[in-house]
Amino acid sequence: MSFRLLKNYLTLKLMNNSTEINNINLFPMLRYFAFVSIILLYNPTLFGQITQEHTQKIDALFTNWNAPNHPGGAIGVMQDGKVVYSKAFGLASLEYLVPNTTGTLFNVASVSKQFTAMGIVLLELQGKLSVDDPVSKHLTDLPEIADKVTIRHMLHHTSGFRSLHALLGMAGWRGNDMRTNDDLYRFVKNQKELNFEPGEEYLYCNTGFMLAADIIEKVTGEEFTAWTKKEIFEPLGMYDTYVEEFPSRVIAQNATSYATTKTGFKREIDYWGYVGSGNIHATTLDLLKWGENFYNPTKDWEKAFERLQTLDNFNNGNPNNYAFGVRVDAYKGHKRISHSGSIGGFRAMFVTYPEQKLTIVVLTNFSRGNPGGNTLKISDILLPQKEEKVEARQAFPYPETKILEGIVGHYWNSQQKNTRQIILKDDSLFFATNSNNPSPLLPDNKEGFYVANSATYVNFEKDRTGKTIRMLVSNNGNVPQKYESYQEVSDADLKPVDYVGEFYSSELMTSYFLTDNAGKLQAYHNRHGDIELELIKTDVFDADYPLGTIEILRNKRGKVSGFKATNGRARNVVFEKR
Repeated sequence: MSFRLLKNYLTLKLMNNSTEINNINLFPMLRYFAFVSIILLYNPTLFGQITQEHTQKIDALFTNWNAPNHPGGAIGVMQDGKVVYSKAFGLASLEYLVPNTTGTLFNVASVSKQFTAMGIVLLELQGKLSVDDPVSKHLTDLPEIADKVTIRHMLHHTSGFRSLHALLGMAGWRGNDMRTNDDLYRFVKNQKELNFEPGEEYLYCNTGFMLAADIIEKVTGEEFTAWTKKEIFEPLGMYDTYVEEFPSRVIAQNATSYATTKTGFKREIDYWGYVGSGNIHATTLDLLKWGENFYNPTKDWEKAFERLQTLDNFNNGNPNNYAFGVRVDAYKGHKRISHSGSIGGFRAMFVTYPEQKLTIVVLTNFSRGNPGGNTLKISDILLPQKEEKVEARQAFPYPETKILEGIVGHYWNSQQKNTRQIILKDDSLFFATNSNNPSPLLPDNKEGFYVANSATYVNFEKDRTGKTIRMLVSNNGNVPQKYESYQEVSDADLKPVDYVGEFYSSELMTSYFLTDNAGKLQAYHNRHGDIELELIKTDVFDADYPLGTIEILRNKRGKVSGFKATNGRARNVVFEKR
């Protein structure tokens, strides 16, 4: 029995988690009874105090995870440097009925990003690089587009690089194909253009953090896995945390991940061989130690954790609340530093409230563990109430029906490649991302509208004749997204024969075939099979994964010459007709 496992047993005993203790053979502890005093000296302030009522409320959030044959997770709370709550629920392995413990290791997915960012920060503080270095300074074989992307852009998700899964999926990779940093790098070297100009907008991008890990290896001359252990995890006392680049390895105490299905659970295949953007395995206790550094940093780490919270504006001056691998914002008036993670069946949430000296970690090994929502519920239980100034929305009457009818219709965003619809029903307007899920629009006194139960604001631009030509949609006061009005078309207007043929991307080195299937256009890829296409507007199609949205390209003679595909985090990938 390992030193760490003994420590976990004692943690369970101290926390009186009867469900776990009943499922664990405690006999091996007797052989290590002599080490009890050592354990207590190792962490004399392991548990502080929260009220019994608080504990019961937190317990109630997770007791359903203890159902028979049910995965679960581990939850940890630290207040002012003391662990005040540490429990585990459900099974780490359904096959062998092994329970989760407070010492179980979980893949924390994108929570890993802050550790990669910390690696960059440490190297900058040592004078070995600058976050304002162009990426191409360190990765010299990248295309010219990398010359205008800085490390800072990558850490803020403002680089414009196409992201890992979106890019490889469009290239023909299936979800369970093993993928590594080397695999991604081959495609990035071939990337023809960016999604957008660096610094123009935020678009979550795993590629940037994987390239940051590559830069750390270039600068240090060491493997990322070994360097992070030596320079980050061990100095901060995170002795159980490690970077996993070989998911087939057998590592004790690791949970198995599961996806939730209609009939129960299924195994998620471990295909995640990349580092930098994810694939750190950790316990709740190690992440609590990490979180404490945001309000009580380890000696000589003050500048590093302060730097990690660096926020920069977009090129237009608007704020971006994503710092270096963490999100910095507020919840109910309290400053919050956080990040979520999702990979396979693993879900993770890390949040710290530095002003309250409070850190909460929820790690799960099943896809509906909802650590984000549960973390908010724990926050509501433990955070002191703070008065918030909420500006009440005054109710204004709707404009006359004739005006409402003028803004009803379909709208297209050429940057995001998505559509929105305004629906008129019973003299009221509704805003829809799809026609099956409309939300009421509430008028203000400025000829604009709020989307009910959201921070979305909508107004409209008209031409000189008063005809609506554009919808402006903003969230939380950010720069409005422009949606152009368009006329809806149907498949009856389509002539599939005009589009059929092979379409090849030199960037992705793969082809899609557009075919006529009984008068309906569809795409085919030899690894994804048939892909349904639905006509949105003239020469624009909505496609199933991994194509997303297809925009047809035509030459000067009006003949189809290719298409551009956008699937969220990979935009405007060009496929030329052969």
